Amino acid sequence: MTFDEQTVRSALHGAWSLKTAVQWQADNPALGQCNVTAAVICDMFGGEVLRTRLPGVWHYYNRINDERYDLTDSQFKAPGALFDAPDAYADEVSSVSAAMTGIPQREYDALKHAMEKALDTP
Repeated sequence: MTFDEQTVRSALHGAWSLKTAVQWQADNPALGQCNVTAAVICDMFGGEVLRTRLPGVWHYYNRINDERYDLTDSQFKAPGALFDAPDAYADEVSSVSAAMTGIPQREYDALKHAMEKALDTP
């Protein structure tokens, strides 16, 4: 499957829910979704999982075809934002397993299923 940022962003917006992250909020759907999103996107489209340190937490995102994609960056601008957007991204290479540390498998499964359905992939 070919990665198209706008198509994937649109699919994610409809796929995120309380089933994909307990922090989800209707007015800030990307909130708390960075870990599971980075993992699912890496598994679906390849590339790498990257991370940047925010106060007390890691923020996860992806690199695909040598480009950085922070598909949950809208959480920094929406109501209920817990953090400001990074001033600069560290782009520390990480992994799916690191991103999923402490994240229930059911959240990954729910997001991957919702994304496959939204993108009409098997």
